[in-house]
Amino acid sequence: MSSAARIEFDRATHRYEGRAADAVHELSLDIPEGCFCVLVGPSGGGKSTALKMVNCLVPLDSGDIRIDGRSVRSLSTVELRRGIGYVIQNVGLFPHMTVADNVGTVPRLLGWKRQRIRERTGELLELVGLEPEYAARYPAELSGGQRQRVGLARALAADPPLLLMDEPFGALDPITRFRLQTELKRLHEEVAKTVIFVTHDIDEAIRMGDRIAILREGGVLAQYDTPDAILEQPADDFVSQFIGEDRALRRLALRTLRDVKLRPGSGDGTRVPCDTTVRNAVSLMIETRTPHVVVVDGDRELGVFDLEDAGALL
Repeated sequence: MSSAARIEFDRATHRYEGRAADAVHELSLDIPEGCFCVLVGPSGGGKSTALKMVNCLVPLDSGDIRIDGRSVRSLSTVELRRGIGYVIQNVGLFPHMTVADNVGTVPRLLGWKRQRIRERTGELLELVGLEPEYAARYPAELSGGQRQRVGLARALAADPPLLLMDEPFGALDPITRFRLQTELKRLHEEVAKTVIFVTHDIDEAIRMGDRIAILREGGVLAQYDTPDAILEQPADDFVSQFIGEDRALRRLALRTLRDVKLRPGSGDGTRVPCDTTVRNAVSLMIETRTPHVVVVDGDRELGVFDLEDAGALL
């Protein structure tokens, strides 16, 4: 099994029984291996339905979805779902099982030996930022953010090439949500899985996605591109209105000071870490009424960045 999967939606369509219109209408997307793809749009846009069509929780009425060239129609449901990690908003941990037992659910079904499961569970708890002692706890003893981390560890347990994530952070407070977004971005860079992530929050989509698919009502694809390309050139009025008026500032949030060319110099000025986003650096300069910031990596000064530099990026 490869470490990441290519996913192809080929005119994939689903209509719920009793509904006059399609929930997802002829959706065509090509999601490369290792891509973090975000499905975003208003209520009624078919985001979660499209996601559930991948693991056949919702059936295809027409069209196809292929994983590494194999149609989901050609795979048994058990084989398909055991090869996909699935994370939902309310986590779905088994309350009567410890964290370790929850994480080991799929490996046990796959017949892994106990020692291998214990080792994999320990690796994953460390990977998602939980101490080893959490293995013996029960879901009721965890915070919402901790339960989401366990849910992510469980989804990764059998090393699937594909993760499906249906608004996993939607019920969390903003601080916990931001921390888990940061952690998930780090994890994605480390484990190199293909991720399909559903959200209704355009800021979360821009922050998380390598590519974004914006769906309009009725499950119709409005635009599919990189966050920067969508912000720079929305496909139509619907996309423009959906992403909002502050597109320029959102584009500045896509880059950190580590990614941009800095001017030589040091000395006076507010010092900011090189992983600060350009948007936050601009905000800081405006708040402090200073013409530039001094960019540092630990104790080392890398150079300066000013408002003119930010304008040039756009």
